[in-house]
Amino acid sequence: MRVFSFKNFRILILLIILATVALYVKDQKLVTQGWYKTLDIVVYPINPTNSPIVRRYIDSLSSQSFSQIDKMIKREGEKYNIVSSSPTKMRLGQTLNIIPPAPPELGSNTLDIIFWSLKLRLWLWQNAPDEINDKHLILMFVLYHDPSIMPQLKHSVGLQKGLVGIVNAYGVKSQSTQNNIVIAHEFFHTVGASDKYDEFGNPVVPDGLGEPNQSPLYPQKKTELMAGRRALSASHSEMPNSFRKIVIGEKTAREIGWLSDI
Repeated sequence: MRVFSFKNFRILILLIILATVALYVKDQKLVTQGWYKTLDIVVYPINPTNSPIVRRYIDSLSSQSFSQIDKMIKREGEKYNIVSSSPTKMRLGQTLNIIPPAPPELGSNTLDIIFWSLKLRLWLWQNAPDEINDKHLILMFVLYHDPSIMPQLKHSVGLQKGLVGIVNAYGVKSQSTQNNIVIAHEFFHTVGASDKYDEFGNPVVPDGLGEPNQSPLYPQKKTELMAGRRALSASHSEMPNSFRKIVIGEKTAREIGWLSDI
């Protein structure tokens, strides 16, 4: 029996690749959930329909346009005594003319999701700007839409494996804060946070509530970021229009490494 057959060689190469990927992902997780140094988050704006309105909006953006995200994360991080005094640094990357593969629809089967993930990785490898080579960057590709062309946005996604988010937003000034809330939500997915809303989009109890011990329970005064909406009642909620009352709840804090079960 030949030990070093071509088949065995292929299996060995595959195992090496899988081991390398596993170590890479583990390293990313250790860095992004350690919170001992600032995480760089780069926003790459995209104008998918080449709308003049969106083009003007993107031209008005700067790194400062996303500072409210950094401020919220710093404020909430201090409540959990995380090590880094500046947990995140948002910055504006170059505007891209290429569109990432659209995420599968909600409720898609596992095979479709895996296939999309592979297509996204190939897209990143073929099209990503050179600066993306830093494996500890969190990449947020934000597709800014013209509301007159797309009155209803598709869902956004954030992937922990790969540290990448695909965000659908509106390219108009009046939506800037809510755009940033969605960007922050998807960023937290990349560092391990799960959604805290039900199939109807309403915050789950208690983890999706900004103040789960509030009495009376409704309407909630604050919004848990991973719920994405402020609960007005058990069956009605609204998206916040300010970062001032957005909070990170205990379950989310555990998921991203801000709290320990020990």
